[in-house]
Amino acid sequence: MTDSRRRSLLLGSLAAPLLAAPAYAQGWQPARPVRMIVPIAPGGANDIIARMIGERLSAVIGQTVIIENRPGAGGNIGAQAVLQAEKDGLTWLFTSANVLTANTYLYGSRMPFVPLRDFTPVTRVGVGTLLWVVNAQRPWRTFQEQIDFAKANPGRVTMGSSGTGAISHLYFEKVKRETGTDMTHVPYRGGGPAIQDLMSGNIDMMFDVIPALLPHVREGRFRALAAGSARRIDYVPELANVPAMDDLLPGKGIDALNWWSVVAATGTPEPAVAGMHAALQRVLAQEEVKQRLLGLTVFPLVDENPAAFGAFWRAQVPVWRELVEASGATAE
Repeated sequence: MTDSRRRSLLLGSLAAPLLAAPAYAQGWQPARPVRMIVPIAPGGANDIIARMIGERLSAVIGQTVIIENRPGAGGNIGAQAVLQAEKDGLTWLFTSANVLTANTYLYGSRMPFVPLRDFTPVTRVGVGTLLWVVNAQRPWRTFQEQIDFAKANPGRVTMGSSGTGAISHLYFEKVKRETGTDMTHVPYRGGGPAIQDLMSGNIDMMFDVIPALLPHVREGRFRALAAGSARRIDYVPELANVPAMDDLLPGKGIDALNWWSVVAATGTPEPAVAGMHAALQRVLAQEEVKQRLLGLTVFPLVDENPAAFGAFWRAQVPVWRELVEASGATAE
């Protein structure tokens, strides 16, 4: 699959994802608080986006939305918690792409569920890219300076990720292959703990989703050396001059894009799934929410309906399989 095709598959529905939301779906009105399980530790991008959306979702559905962090096993523990809950429309999974795609190939025979069989799609809520950042106390001022150092000092540069097989890890391995460098991957149970270690200088860098990194770039603790997308992030002033992958590694086809979504356990009543989709459409149509997400470099979107998200999800599985297999990453 070509890289232009990958990008088209990922961004294809951005053209008109936030049309005026339909009337709130009838037949679903949660009678008790709703749980949104986030399968990573607090402080990472999943957590930040989920809490932002959950706050607004509470007002739309008339019930408290409880954000519950259940990290571990690359997101599988949180996903299993959703599968083990009552299928009553009160428990949902808010996750990035890896749990629904890459983990199948990372965990192999140890994968405890089949994502496309055991979960039913609701919708994506956003798409974003990665940012290559270093601790501001490190000497590297440019991406090339760091790559030159890594070539001269194999294994010395340490990169913290939100977990083995996370998008940060998979694209870090791709950059290593394309630059011919030997840098050390340090997996964490979510982006939050990795950020803490990067702040304290225990690791050198991260190449991760942007929402949790951007405040530290703005406050001068981290230095941004590269955007993971093919093109520059020119819609965020602080990042407009940060070179992108096409600038730094032209012709290598690196265009790191991630997506966040809400899914439910298979067997959740269809009116609840349709109701959650409609509620999220109302949330993402709010101008304040859209602007807050864009400020975090996340493109807000809602798929036309759950079936449309399901089709996109199925098309993404071979893309992530290729990333995992090329990286050599495994959680077995």
